[in-house]
Amino acid sequence: MQKKVYIVIVNYNGWKDTIECLESVLKNDYPDYQVIVVDNNSPNNSMAHIIDWTEGEQEVIYDEDSQLKHLSQPFETKPLEYLLYTREDVLKGGDPERETKKKNPLIFIQTGENGGFASANNIGIKYALAKGDSSYLWLLNNDTVVDETSLSVMTKIFERYDKIGIVGSKLIRYHNPDSIQILCGTKRMTWYNAGKGEFILPECQYPENEQLEMVFEIDGGFIAGASMLIHKSVFEDVGYLDEAYFMWAEEADFCMTAIKKGWKLYCCATSKVFHKEGASTGKNTLKEFWGRKSQRPSFQRFIITGYLDIRNHIYFVKKHFGIFWCILFLIGPNLKKIGLRILGILLYDKDKAKRINMLIKGLFDGVFGRMGKPELL
Repeated sequence: MQKKVYIVIVNYNGWKDTIECLESVLKNDYPDYQVIVVDNNSPNNSMAHIIDWTEGEQEVIYDEDSQLKHLSQPFETKPLEYLLYTREDVLKGGDPERETKKKNPLIFIQTGENGGFASANNIGIKYALAKGDSSYLWLLNNDTVVDETSLSVMTKIFERYDKIGIVGSKLIRYHNPDSIQILCGTKRMTWYNAGKGEFILPECQYPENEQLEMVFEIDGGFIAGASMLIHKSVFEDVGYLDEAYFMWAEEADFCMTAIKKGWKLYCCATSKVFHKEGASTGKNTLKEFWGRKSQRPSFQRFIITGYLDIRNHIYFVKKHFGIFWCILFLIGPNLKKIGLRILGILLYDKDKAKRINMLIKGLFDGVFGRMGKPELL
């Protein structure tokens, strides 16, 4: 008997990406799954566009340079069955009577507020677990498209090894499908690398007996949040994503907590997920100063890659390694990172004072535990 998988996709202002992602997800070959899309109160009317798509009134809009249209075509026959819930509806258990009249309808949840990536995922997770029929939950970024077998090959990993909690996919660059972004996750996390770790790339050595299958344990690292297939028992043991992060580093935190509880993390590099890098945070701009080039984030992106990066990683080290190691982190790698970023700001960026103030605010907010949604957003 196949084990049911719930696929949780969070949307914020990204309805074009979400629709393309859904078309690819609906073509996956796993026989028993249900899709949950959680919208974080997008101000661009995302949910209306997604609903129009289910009714055949909104077409898929591709990036001009897309080479992956075949993963979402031919399009699913419309209309598609769906149910739209508010956050309050979900907390009350949804509408079981309506759901039994439909066969695994798309579940759309409107949160009513932007509580962050972790909060939106948690709403979808709680809904799925409350149904009582799930075995796994696939947390999937909306800025991805998936290969037909990407889910089914991951589920098989759980059957082969004991105490596996989370399985990740090979992430491939959407705009350059010949280039691997990351093999599932990172190497071991320490207080020094602050929950980031070194990305696992193809040149890494795999266990000899598994080299051909590209299936291996990620020992002490974390699975990239763009594609995480999680056994339901992990949530029962570990809890949910820590909403204090708002976004950025919550998957590292969840994986670290799972590891402490004895769960294993595995990479299934035969599961192929194509990722549009930067879709959730904005893209970088290449700038040059005295012949030296640098990829620079927009001011809006810098709130996340600057402020949240500093704040959340301090919180991560303090939470998982304690005060002593957090102090060493602050006066060591964190101080170096802030110094290099200030230098980059002075050389390349506009809004220099605002960006530097943002870094300093991230430092103090992390130290004093001022977490959650940033006042800047």
